[in-house]
Amino acid sequence: MLFGCTNVDMFLLEEQRRNPALTGDFSMLFGDIVRSCKAIAHIVSQGALAKLPSHAASQDAQDETQRTLDILSNQSFLKYCGWGGHFSALSSGEMEDICPLPFAGQRSRYLLAFEPLDGASNIDVNLTVGSIFSVLCCADQGTEPSVADFLQPGSSQVAAGYAIYGPSTMLVLTVGTGTHGFTLDREIGDFLLTHPKLQIPASTHNFSINTSNERFWESPIRRYVDECLAGKTGVREKDFNMRWAAAMVADVHRILMRGGVFMYPRDARDLSKPGRLELIHRANPMAMLVEQAGGLASTGYERISEVLPASLHEQVSVILGSRDEVERIDRYHQEYLSGEDKPFSSPLFATRTLFHSN
Repeated sequence: MLFGCTNVDMFLLEEQRRNPALTGDFSMLFGDIVRSCKAIAHIVSQGALAKLPSHAASQDAQDETQRTLDILSNQSFLKYCGWGGHFSALSSGEMEDICPLPFAGQRSRYLLAFEPLDGASNIDVNLTVGSIFSVLCCADQGTEPSVADFLQPGSSQVAAGYAIYGPSTMLVLTVGTGTHGFTLDREIGDFLLTHPKLQIPASTHNFSINTSNERFWESPIRRYVDECLAGKTGVREKDFNMRWAAAMVADVHRILMRGGVFMYPRDARDLSKPGRLELIHRANPMAMLVEQAGGLASTGYERISEVLPASLHEQVSVILGSRDEVERIDRYHQEYLSGEDKPFSSPLFATRTLFHSN
């Protein structure tokens, strides 16, 4: 396939020919996702000019007031992915429950989980935002889809991706054969392959984390970040750059393009939660993209894609990116559990150790 000449439809049709598991209307369902992302790119470009049809207040699954663009982006996915019959049900990070879809004849075998507008806090200051999506399969096409159908580990994903709305709009996706980037050509309205077979360097000098939460971190994360900040004078003997875009899409996109490690760890603000990012709608699709690009994705204690979700909006700790750095952070978590990192131990986490689902 030629750089800049292969559009996303051609790419997916070729992938479907090569992979017998991608049956039925697989390539067409991506057409629905692409239309959703194009619509959201237009909505985001309007910024403060975008208006809701009605001005009724709404709450999202985390009980935060939804922004106008959040609602419009969610409606775009429901509109374009809901009418074609290519999905059996949809689940959004903005909706408490799933949305089963009407069907005529045999029900589709595919489910779609998505975060319609990641990084919405960046909207007010005109910074990068994006959309994240994950494609799963129904266990039983003959029954009405339920929440239980979405409670699958990330390793069961058929495909995953995100759209990033920046100076240019890009679609980055995987169907299990590498991670590939497409750029929207606005003149022809098509996503063209511009970044085939993305690979994350194994080592890096870059890390992404919100350091304002440092006082809440558990010991392994504090240990890792302290070592990075020490630079050449510390045990790592090299200088690091810190980046934080306040949008998971933007931070992960930088890692896919340049390398690095992204960390959104669990912390002491709510010990009942094993993390801060939704597993199904954000962590799993991003983990698949990163792993397909040669990186790793972990909670600190286990591989993200092996976590079995117990609820639709379950949250996890997320550490992903360059292989060498994620392996180091995982090792620090194991040393913390075994008591080997006593100089770094924190009393905040002394009463709880393992946070993964069994």
